[in-house]
Amino acid sequence: MKVVLLTAFGVGGASVIGAIFGFIFKKISHKFSDIVLSFAAGVMLSASVIGLILPSLEYGGKFSLLVTILGVFCGALCVNLIDKIVPHLHRLTGVDQEKHPDKTNQLNKILLFVIAIAIHNLPEGIAAGVGFGTGNMADAITIAGGIALQNIPEGMVIIAPMLSAGISHRRTFLIAVATGVVEVIGTLLGYFAVTISTAILPFALAFAGGTMLYVISDEMIPETHSHGSERGATYSLLAGFCLMLAFDVLLG
Repeated sequence: MKVVLLTAFGVGGASVIGAIFGFIFKKISHKFSDIVLSFAAGVMLSASVIGLILPSLEYGGKFSLLVTILGVFCGALCVNLIDKIVPHLHRLTGVDQEKHPDKTNQLNKILLFVIAIAIHNLPEGIAAGVGFGTGNMADAITIAGGIALQNIPEGMVIIAPMLSAGISHRRTFLIAVATGVVEVIGTLLGYFAVTISTAILPFALAFAGGTMLYVISDEMIPETHSHGSERGATYSLLAGFCLMLAFDVLLG
């Protein structure tokens, strides 16, 4: 339980670390952000497949394939439903903005952007918590590490827009901390849900894997390929994937 708590606060704390970097480096180049985010996407991709989906097949019993496929799609649909309610990242970076938005409009969009990140943090936290249900600490830590890596650049990119919209430094930091707290809650929810009933473990693993795959494909990859750094982002994703693959082999 101590490891789970430390992991929960570590995953949530990564958002805070990213926010601190955001205050220090207010103008982060898109190229650097894309490379870091792509590396995190590769780590998450490896973690979702090796640490969640494959164990789901292993623990699923007679109907393992059906349970795993159902879980993956349910996880993806859950995040998709969130996207219907809360505007998505790429919709808040210029696509939907009017040519001359007023200050209120700008602030609303920034706050919606932050809310979108906070809500997406919930299933990611659940994925980290569910990972501990397998009893494989190496896989669980790998999953949590991948999510934490993603949270750092996310925490960085929300700071400058909030400051530019006139939000105070103190309030900006508190909002960034709140997005990390959501992830802590999700991690604990995922862990307790699995420990209460191991019967739901295969589905929960696949569900968590589906949420991660959706976020990677629908949010992270498009975002990292929209600023002219496609090639670097692709190789960075491969590097992250292979690094986690090597960890799994060496620690397995």
